Amino acid sequence: MNISFSPPFIDQNVINEVMDTLKSGWITSGPKVKELEQEIVRLTKSKSAVCVNSWTSGAIMMLKWFGVKEGDEVIVPAYSYCATALCVLHCGATPVMVDISDDLTIDPQRIKQAITSKTKAIIAVDIAGWPCDYNMIKALLKSPRVRGLFVPNSEQQRRLGRILLISDAAHSIGATYMGHSAAICSDVTIFSFHAVKNITTAEGGCICLNLPGNFDHEEEYKFLKIFSLNGQNKDAYTKSKGGNWKYDILYEGLKINMPDICAAIGLAQLRQYKNILLPSRKTIASKYCDVFSSYSWFIPPSLEDFTRESSYHIFPLRIKNITEAQRDQIIDEIVSHGVIVNVHFIPMPMLTYFKKTGYNIADYPNSYKNYACEISLPIYPNLTNEDTDYVIDAVISAVQLQLKNSKLQQLSHVE
Repeated sequence: MNISFSPPFIDQNVINEVMDTLKSGWITSGPKVKELEQEIVRLTKSKSAVCVNSWTSGAIMMLKWFGVKEGDEVIVPAYSYCATALCVLHCGATPVMVDISDDLTIDPQRIKQAITSKTKAIIAVDIAGWPCDYNMIKALLKSPRVRGLFVPNSEQQRRLGRILLISDAAHSIGATYMGHSAAICSDVTIFSFHAVKNITTAEGGCICLNLPGNFDHEEEYKFLKIFSLNGQNKDAYTKSKGGNWKYDILYEGLKINMPDICAAIGLAQLRQYKNILLPSRKTIASKYCDVFSSYSWFIPPSLEDFTRESSYHIFPLRIKNITEAQRDQIIDEIVSHGVIVNVHFIPMPMLTYFKKTGYNIADYPNSYKNYACEISLPIYPNLTNEDTDYVIDAVISAVQLQLKNSKLQQLSHVE
């Protein structure tokens, strides 16, 4: 049997929506993108949503919108995909990496220690679909001490009057916090619609705005739509209506708009998300937990408690008391059974570019500890009960074999 890690969900509804776009004669940014934005607002209860061509470009645009530039600092977790830091570098600012808590999300106490007068934003990452401790982070940002350190250097910074909180929600569309959508917990929440995500547009992302009341969300939406199209005041769809050929360039913008052909995929998926796609992921995660909980080597992932519920994007299996090398051997054994797994994530300080620029994994012990024992298992709507059972059997066999071999090696060493 061969089990893929995370194939995209493509059913007849998706095909029909894409075909409708192709037959319409309009495939770049237009009505489908607008409809997808409206569906995301309905799902998340956000004040506004702007679709773009990737999470990364959306994050770059929002940092630029806030006026983040050279000399500024943005706090990010060391345990994340590289885009979380690269978006900061693309704005000329410095990513200040901090360690994580045992639930894999950014540690609020480490944030507190890292804030300086140069700090302009924090990017908190919802790992595997599990939301960060947003109440604690927001309380920290609104505290008199931290507010007193904030030095605004742009119109948006002066209007907000504090550090901007951005949620890297690449994994967490549909997650909840305190009984509400987790997307409304930050000033700015950015989703990824990459091919392996819960909702995909092949490539894409979406920015959700939930700024304080002194911001006009309709005006911010209009600005961001223009900024995402090279700063051009008319998009191609508007110009195509006839008599609208004249345009102007208002800002030094970016070209990061999402096309309708991509939006169509996400639109069809999103309509099935709450009732079909998300519950199926939860069912698989629950089955993994139910079976693995009888083994002493299993570290249960954070999936649901009285304040938070995951979007079940990734099932981060963690195994007690193993080394990174042993974890790699377990992965090789699982793969030999035809089951494709992954690791989320290699901490950024371990990657060549970041090592060369001065980051050291020794400064982030919890990030390394969790990385070294983590294996991401397949979890997606098309995974059948038979498939799930097969994955479970492959994992148990691989882990038990590794533990047996390790024990034998220890006994041999003692003798």
